[in-house]
Order: sequence, then C-alpha cells, then structure tokens
Amino acid sequence: MCFVCGLENPAGLKLVFYETGPDEVMAAYTPPEHFQGYPGVLHGGIVASLLDEVGGRVVMIGDHNHFMMTAKMETRYRRPTPLGQVLTVYGRLVKRRGRLALAHAELRLPDGTVTAEAELTLADLPGDYVPDADLSALGWRVYPEAARSEPMPHA
Repeated sequence: MCFVCGLENPAGLKLVFYETGPDEVMAAYTPPEHFQGYPGVLHGGIVASLLDEVGGRVVMIGDHNHFMMTAKMETRYRRPTPLGQVLTVYGRLVKRRGRLALAHAELRLPDGTVTAEAELTLADLPGDYVPDADLSALGWRVYPEAARSEPMPHA
C-alpha cells in the first residue's frame, strides 16, 4: 500500500523503478489531473514524494532488502511540473558510508528539462522497522534496465 510504489494502492502513484546504471534508477510517470496544485501543474507534495522515493530506491541496488529512510531532503523546484505528460524521475547514489548514504534525485520532462531536484541524506532503517513480509508483493523491488521496454505512462 505504499503511496508511491504500491501497485495495489487505489490512491497511489503505482511507480515501477528500474536500474539504469550501477548507481542509478528511474521510473516513468504521467500525473493525472486529480494530483494538481495550480491548474495544469502537479502538486509540489507529489513532486517531493517522487523525488523522495527514487532517492530511497537507488540505495537498494544490489540489495533489495536494504531499507533506508530519508533523514533529510533539500528540494529545489526549478519550474512548474505539468500534468498529462510522461515524466521521468531519476535517482543517483552520490556516496555511501556506514549507515548513511547521499543521493541526488531529478524530475524531468520528456525533453530532459529538470522541473525539480533534491539532495537526500538517507539512514539505515532500524532493524525492528524492517517489514516481515514478501517484499516483492509490497512492490519494493527495483528492476534491472533489461526488464523495461519503454517508459510506461501511469494514470
């Protein structure tokens, strides 16, 4: 039931994440009108959710059971993010040391224009918070690039 990645969450975004490099993940998303802030513009809270999630996913490359949570996120809104276009959200691992990691996230238009970006500090999730469930059923998987055919618009 994750808001961003829960494939069965009726109110969620239903994103599927793909590894596009050794330290990079991406997902495609077409925001519908009911997530608008200003007319025709994606709400900034949804933008922040997309950036937060992709930052958390990039640290899962190589170990899909390694959960980290956002400890700090600095977001820069560069321009309004339009509704109804296929957006691509990218995450890149900047550094990992001990129980902390730094990630960079970007939200891009089809022409590559960055509408928002974030720098994230992530911390290992305490062991007693790791879900005792089938993680693939939760939608927590990051797929290899080979599994992706085309960016998938999501409604």
